Amino acid sequence: MELDLQNPLDVLYDAVPSLFVVESDHMPSLPSFDSSDLRFSIRRTALSLVSHVKFSYNLDPFLVYLSVNYVDRFLSKQEILDKRPWIAHVLVIASLSVAAKMRNADLSVSLSVLQREEGFEFDAQSVHRMETILLSTLQWRMRSITPFSFLQYFLTLLEIEDSSLSQSLKHRASNIIFNVQHDLKILKFKPSIIAASSLLCAIQDLNALSFSYSETVISSCEYVDRDALLECVGAMQEITKERYNEPSGIHAVAGGTSTPISVLDRQGTSSRSEDHGFPERDDVKRPRLNGLCDSRTFQISQIQRC
Repeated sequence: MELDLQNPLDVLYDAVPSLFVVESDHMPSLPSFDSSDLRFSIRRTALSLVSHVKFSYNLDPFLVYLSVNYVDRFLSKQEILDKRPWIAHVLVIASLSVAAKMRNADLSVSLSVLQREEGFEFDAQSVHRMETILLSTLQWRMRSITPFSFLQYFLTLLEIEDSSLSQSLKHRASNIIFNVQHDLKILKFKPSIIAASSLLCAIQDLNALSFSYSETVISSCEYVDRDALLECVGAMQEITKERYNEPSGIHAVAGGTSTPISVLDRQGTSSRSEDHGFPERDDVKRPRLNGLCDSRTFQISQIQRC
């Protein structure tokens, strides 16, 4: 069955509150390390690769979001002991491959081309091995609970009468979620808080007069920590501002740092608003993955080159 990020566990709307109970099980904990941590560098490379694939092959943004979720959760649970540059590549290939299977999509051609472009190619056995390590590390919790699982819930709380406005807000909030995923500042927040915050940011953009009312309604939800909500809103606004100030052609990843697309380049260098319905490259020899994994440590023990 295809994974729907808006309803990952196939629950009825009335059962959505149950997602608040288990959402923490699907969160990464990357803010625990800084830029000196090897995982930071691996994440930076991985997100640059994912961004390249997304824009080069016009991938389903939900599939891309899911794959990055897998990368972040994996890195937050593993100690990476090997500094070889291709580790990020095989992690991205495995994460995209698993995400594609969850979304019933075929990425085989795109992934093959990506490997050739970046100068790292992995045989099927190596990719399968990495997929198995990924699945085991994430305890087979691949039906990720993400911010998209909560958007409709918070929209319903607002009782918006104008359906077109409701859809516009949902679309705008979804785009905000996609655009801030790269930044480490956002990963400290629960998916539900990210969803609520993105919706408030969307309201600020599309109907600012209703922001105060909307913030009051969402904050009154028993599952929402108001302090966390406002902190997340502020972080999103800051990230969005930073993105608007970036030079064209440069993508921000891993904590808001601007990095080139090419990995090889990087290595070388309360009232009612009635109008709106609100109630108030070079040849590189092909490395093969040959490693081992325990419950905490992902370690590549050997490399065999053709």
